Amino acid sequence: MNDQTFHWPYANEVGMEEIKSCDVLVLGGGLAGCFAAIAAARKGQSVILVEKGATERSGSAGTGFDHWESACTNPCSQVTPEEIAEAYVNEQDWYSNGIAHYIECREGYDRMLDLESFGGKIRDTDDEFAGAAFRDDKTKLMFAYDYKNKFTLRVWGSTFKPALVREMKRLGVTVLDRTEATALLTAVVDGKKHGVGACGMDVHTGKFYVFRAKSTVLAMSRPARVWLFDADQPGLCEFRPFQSIGSGHAMGWKAGVEFTMMEKSVRAEYSAAGRSFPAYGTGNNHNTWYAATMVDARGVEIPYVDRDGRELKTVLERYLPAEGQKFFLKGGVIDNPKYEYRGPETLDFDELVRRGYQLPFYADLSRMPDEERRVIWGMMVGEEGKTKIPILQNYSERGFDPSRHMLQSYGTGWQSANFLEQERQFFGAPGGILHDWDLKTNIDGIYACGDQLYASDCAGFACATGYYAGRKAADAAAAGQLLDYDREDARREMERLYAPLYVEQGTGWKELNQAIAKAMQNYCGGMRCEALLKEGLDLLESYEKEIVPTLCCRNPHELMRTHEVQDILTVAKLVIHASLHRTSSSAPLFFRRSDYPQPDPECDRCHIALHQENGQVIERRVPLNFFGNLKEEYEKRNQNYIREEAAL
Repeated sequence: MNDQTFHWPYANEVGMEEIKSCDVLVLGGGLAGCFAAIAAARKGQSVILVEKGATERSGSAGTGFDHWESACTNPCSQVTPEEIAEAYVNEQDWYSNGIAHYIECREGYDRMLDLESFGGKIRDTDDEFAGAAFRDDKTKLMFAYDYKNKFTLRVWGSTFKPALVREMKRLGVTVLDRTEATALLTAVVDGKKHGVGACGMDVHTGKFYVFRAKSTVLAMSRPARVWLFDADQPGLCEFRPFQSIGSGHAMGWKAGVEFTMMEKSVRAEYSAAGRSFPAYGTGNNHNTWYAATMVDARGVEIPYVDRDGRELKTVLERYLPAEGQKFFLKGGVIDNPKYEYRGPETLDFDELVRRGYQLPFYADLSRMPDEERRVIWGMMVGEEGKTKIPILQNYSERGFDPSRHMLQSYGTGWQSANFLEQERQFFGAPGGILHDWDLKTNIDGIYACGDQLYASDCAGFACATGYYAGRKAADAAAAGQLLDYDREDARREMERLYAPLYVEQGTGWKELNQAIAKAMQNYCGGMRCEALLKEGLDLLESYEKEIVPTLCCRNPHELMRTHEVQDILTVAKLVIHASLHRTSSSAPLFFRRSDYPQPDPECDRCHIALHQENGQVIERRVPLNFFGNLKEEYEKRNQNYIREEAAL
């Protein structure tokens, strides 16, 4: 072992092994994982939650978020879960997760009420915004984006993770912080594969864990750092936590879990690569800043127009559907905009410049009503993840006053820097695990939720699907038994995890991450073809054979980073396999192949589902509408939950 390892300030438990057993094992302690654990514990099951960070503030929403999309059953809502879930599916041209979106729309407000009961803040209880157009003074709920239909709520998301941790402790959930999950354990019973738990490692001490469970819930993050990585700025992350890199995807793929839409990727917008400005710190008028007044370099206001091209004269009109429009969607992974004209809402520079507007553009909150200015800058920027301190506090301390000053908007819509075509990211309903109506994977005993699911969404999606997966996993655990695991599998995983500690002079994790990103840019970028993809796969496999054995580190923290990059390598290979299996181009998937330029032929309009068995990639094709009638299929399987909620 490298001598520098012993300078680590925590106990040295490398080589020690501990076996823990439970009914339901939850891997990942973000919003989805916490709610999965709570749901399972409420059903009387013993629960262990494993989280690589500190659960109280871990995950993409750990430091907060400003809105909760698709709370369709709140008392002020003018839309149904069916209407919004079907809008998600239609907007994504059916390359969408109808099951999970319907769960999000049907159960999302229930989870908000849960959070309120745990001590989270979902209402303007201090009457700070009394009388505002976006506030219902009876319930004190506050709404975003569509002020007529009232299905997206403004919330105090920074209060949520501590509230969830308190509730898990109250319910007796065992929470293992600073512990990374590294591999799923499976067993074959009567010719069928079952999930029987997982392996993990304490990232402070190096202790190895074997977790035995009747049911396992994957609740980890979507992939990141696959195409973009800057070795000189490894600590910078403007949106998602640096450690959220898709380890659950890698674990699932290696265990034989089925994935779909992994060929989908869009041009990068936020990343840990040092390529973008701080999120929500540049006056963009999307999401948190919606619908900020935008002006050009001369101070000339850029008008908003409705879906039919009618210029909107007041700020309030920006938040109302156009005449004859039922609703419009904002704030999540999709935009069903009220605007046909791609003006300030997406900052279509070419069109605006043709109309005579001069760059640069600015967000000018001083021209908005006081309550709109205060709710954007004071509340939403203050509650959105990673903006309370670096944006709201730091800008204010340096003299920024939204009633007098403007913020320059550097990009188009969400984008806050100019990215190259080959610089891509898992963004906007990305690929992930394919599942059934129980959120169960193709392996019995393994469930998934949140960002592990294909076409995942934002906070409400994570909370609703997490709770749903947790209760389904609990039901299965109550009816099942604790199956044994293969000790040789665990031994091999321990050996793999510790190997970099015993390499004296080798390759660091940053170098491998940078090599993977460069390979993916070169061989799996904006335009793909069979020859490039196969060369890329060969290159990645050479990294696995030649570079991975040379990886070295000095302490358990660097060891964790090394494990993450090995997972990134696995995800990169999965992306290339998915790209090879889709032999056509696809506009909804942002997927182009030069050797198959025909876009979206009928024979390829399906989910291409992939898993691996004994190193061989197995494909099956699934109709885009496989989930059936959303309301009927949901109610068929959730009568107990419906009755329980009705009784509250």
